[in-house]
Amino acid sequence: MDSLKYTSLAELVALAQARKERISDVVIIDQAAQAEDIPQALYDKMLHNYQVMMESIDKGTDPNLKSTSGLTGGDAAKLHQAYQRKRTLTGSFMSGAIWRALAVSELNASMGRIVAAPTAGSCGILPAAVATMREEHNISEFNCVMSLFTASAVGMVIANNASLAGASGGCQAECGSASAMAAAAIVEMAGGSPEMVDHAVAIVLKCTLGLVCDPVAGLVEIPCIKRNASGVTTAFMAAEMALAGITSHIPADEVIVAMKRVGDLMPVALRETADGGLATTPTGEKLRRQVFGDGPIVGCACKGPAHQ
Repeated sequence: MDSLKYTSLAELVALAQARKERISDVVIIDQAAQAEDIPQALYDKMLHNYQVMMESIDKGTDPNLKSTSGLTGGDAAKLHQAYQRKRTLTGSFMSGAIWRALAVSELNASMGRIVAAPTAGSCGILPAAVATMREEHNISEFNCVMSLFTASAVGMVIANNASLAGASGGCQAECGSASAMAAAAIVEMAGGSPEMVDHAVAIVLKCTLGLVCDPVAGLVEIPCIKRNASGVTTAFMAAEMALAGITSHIPADEVIVAMKRVGDLMPVALRETADGGLATTPTGEKLRRQVFGDGPIVGCACKGPAHQ
């Protein structure tokens, strides 16, 4: 087949349906051809990414973990403790997804090793979704790894038609995109059809449209870490709806274009500059001075694609 351009999720869905395969099966073969390699080699690379993701969850649950700034750390451990004691409102499934997302995000803030998925600031959403599906539904390692190819394809479509960077599209481009990738992976792991993947992606992005990027003190900590927790819950919500047969009236490709337009209209102060939103609240300013003193922030400490 001709190499895929990853400019349309509908095209990926149609191809997978025509071949009676999962999106991940189509993607791994295409990517192997483009890389002039064998599918097994690409699988092994993705397996490594998967393993790093799972390790980051474990390391991020350390109760003594603290970010370099000292502003964050230890929240994943608190929720994990409640999870272990079965003292959560949402049961092991949702609370498990939340603490895992917090864990990876807190590890990132402490300069630990993570997989940018698609960015460092949104790194907790996809690993938390995959790990929770593995734990709660006994998904095989193979299917967990393959789901990451579907997630990656969704990320590429968004990157080619909108943005993955908070500096250009706000947090809808980072946590929104990560949530869409996670929803796609969840649907595939649950045995959903390629068409259901499309609807899940559309539903997620509609629910995160317009989300601003306003990091306190210019750091990927407040509110970024908690937005990762929000992102994984939104991903499961969208996947649940899509798997039940609920459809999005607006196709995913059109939602992605709308996301691009919204990002372009967003004020610069709400695009990773720390010049608006939560970053300029009285407490946000106080925390900035606590970390950097009274002087201005020299450059942004955010870690979207442009900063990596």
